[in-house]
Amino acid sequence: MVTKVFARSQIGTEVGEFLKLAVPLASAQVAQAAVGFVDTIMMGHLGAETLAAGGLASTTFQLLLNTASGLVMAVSPLVAEAYGSGQKARIEQIARQGLWLTFFLGVPLMFAIGHLDAVLLLLRQPVSLVSLAERYFHFILWGIFPVLGFAMLRGYVSALSQAHVVTVIVIIGTVFNIAGNYVLGFGKLGFPRMELAGLGLASGLSFWLMFLIFLLYILKHPQLREYRFLQALHQLKPRILQRLVTIGVAIAVTIVLEYGMFAAITFLMGILGTEALAAHQTAYQTATIIYMVPLGMSYAVTARVAQRFGKRDFEGVRRAGYVGIASVATFMVLTAIVLILYRQQVVGIYLDIHHPDNANVIRLAVPILLISALAQLLDGIQRVAMGALYGLQDTRIPMLLSGFAFWGVGLTSGYLLGFPLGLQGVGLWIGQSIGVAVAGVIFVWRFHWLTAQTGKMKVKN
Repeated sequence: MVTKVFARSQIGTEVGEFLKLAVPLASAQVAQAAVGFVDTIMMGHLGAETLAAGGLASTTFQLLLNTASGLVMAVSPLVAEAYGSGQKARIEQIARQGLWLTFFLGVPLMFAIGHLDAVLLLLRQPVSLVSLAERYFHFILWGIFPVLGFAMLRGYVSALSQAHVVTVIVIIGTVFNIAGNYVLGFGKLGFPRMELAGLGLASGLSFWLMFLIFLLYILKHPQLREYRFLQALHQLKPRILQRLVTIGVAIAVTIVLEYGMFAAITFLMGILGTEALAAHQTAYQTATIIYMVPLGMSYAVTARVAQRFGKRDFEGVRRAGYVGIASVATFMVLTAIVLILYRQQVVGIYLDIHHPDNANVIRLAVPILLISALAQLLDGIQRVAMGALYGLQDTRIPMLLSGFAFWGVGLTSGYLLGFPLGLQGVGLWIGQSIGVAVAGVIFVWRFHWLTAQTGKMKVKN
């Protein structure tokens, strides 16, 4: 009896500690995603073609950004493990090398974004849409360094259990971005009407604002300023940098495989035409903003699992992982119910459902949104389970499993259902949902198997 009460007490404590991290991180992710949400609404008011081009541009940009962010995400489990084992000097060294990694990634990525229009043309996207998207890329590329720096700092403070400020900073950046989108996109307050180019410029400026505020906060915070990671910034530590890259590359490749599947589905939608792509964008943007909650939860799970791993508390590792998985499952069931019940109203957020010009887009969007609602549960679970594996610094095997789930199952079945079997957009979404479901099952199983090896957990691969 005493054992059961103690176990419940430990679970309750873990739930509290998890939520203390997860709520601000998830809130920050939702606030940041609200920019894309508002962008999509504004694009819809600029016309169906602008909505389709903006969806194409933002999806492509996010694929590159999330891939690069995966590399700097390696800072979080390493800092959390060092924090759990009380290694102050190592925490400083890891954060220092994280900044260097951000710089090394930012320069080539700016060049790549500047030439994405040529890539989209090779992928057989409509020339008119690529021309509009190119204007967006031209301005947002200048925000790539600060947005990567922000991602690195977010992982750093999360690992130190000091994530509460992230929400405030992201809200400030989001409000700035939305205002900038309105002013520059529609040409208000004497500014020229820049449309998609204005949205790209406003986003880039907001990235700089958030990064600088975050850095200033860390330098002034009573606890965080004890870690003087900006001192001796000129010193490179090849061994730590290599460790960051080793973990980060596997995370980045996993992100490429996951987001790459969604990007590939977007490109295939583009082949089906502007209306199919616009319908896809309404469902995809809705799924994206909901997905930000499990994404924030996954960052919290990574930190909690890694802290316990640093203390060699293996029972605590398993408890932290399963608390996160149970929490995300509960949240995603609730959101799926809301999407199913209010699917028509959700589509109406993006497009005027009473306008006859939008009839075909709405007809295509509603069934896609239903499929998205049903896929949300396992999508959230696979993300949080993957975050738990990252906390164990288990990245290489999940990377290989992601390739099988997202591309071997998801993209392949989506293509077959969409084109040879003639289900078009609905078939593409069913296929990618199957891939996500397979990933969810695989990652939960792997975490369960690894944490069952109590006392033998030397996962660092």
